[in-house]
Amino acid sequence: MHLPRHTLAERGKVYLVGAGPGDPGLITVRGLSLLQQAEVVVYDRLVHPELLAEAPAAAERIYVGKTPGQHVLPQAAIQELLIDRARQQRVVVRLKGGDPFVFGRGGEEALALAQAGVPFEVVPGVTSAISVPAYAGIPVTQRRVAGAFAVVTGHTCDLGMQALDWSALARIDTLVLLMGLRRLPELAHTLIAHGRAPETPVAVISNGTTAAQQHVVGTLADIAAQADALATPATVVVGDVVRLAPLLAWFRPTPAPSPFAQHPNAKSSALSP
Repeated sequence: MHLPRHTLAERGKVYLVGAGPGDPGLITVRGLSLLQQAEVVVYDRLVHPELLAEAPAAAERIYVGKTPGQHVLPQAAIQELLIDRARQQRVVVRLKGGDPFVFGRGGEEALALAQAGVPFEVVPGVTSAISVPAYAGIPVTQRRVAGAFAVVTGHTCDLGMQALDWSALARIDTLVLLMGLRRLPELAHTLIAHGRAPETPVAVISNGTTAAQQHVVGTLADIAAQADALATPATVVVGDVVRLAPLLAWFRPTPAPSPFAQHPNAKSSALSP
């Protein structure tokens, strides 16, 4: 197969690159090409450390990862950092877990760059909303089982999960919840309150697509207790497609620590010159 040759990365431009869901092999060809040309890499917590090794040795690596209750930099400062490095006429890769525009705040960063007059390019990534369930043997759609799916986040501004239209969401065949492990009891209670059957199958997948992947399967009535010991990041899948997991589970993870536990340079200043 002949792949088209991409042009060289441009200096003074920011590339918003999706790193994929965890497995470093799931980054796109375009994303990897840009990473290998980067002069600055601004990266999140959910980026596999092996991907960082693909950047040139001389590239500046800046960790801006976020964990619950702990942000290396506020979002506005991250955006200013991207603008600053681009104005230094450097090749800037903003490496984000999953897809930049699926609950990755990539839209906010793109808007800030546009308003500052900084050129940018969005390189889509493989979203965990589809790939993580697939690694657990769960298709989010399946003929005669699920004809529609929705993706929601457990991290929402101001009103939290109550801001969503749960009466509508409860009727959708497959519901995928990202970044919502801590809100799993609330999710289950809310869906049942809006008409979803307590016996609806639910899967929770931790560290999806990596060697550390684990998952549990239960129902809306008991999943919170079953998933209590799982670690973040975790993806929650609600719906009858979960019943396919025992038949379609193809991925065989080996016991391993989470690759996201500690990043190189995670403790270094994000404002280094």
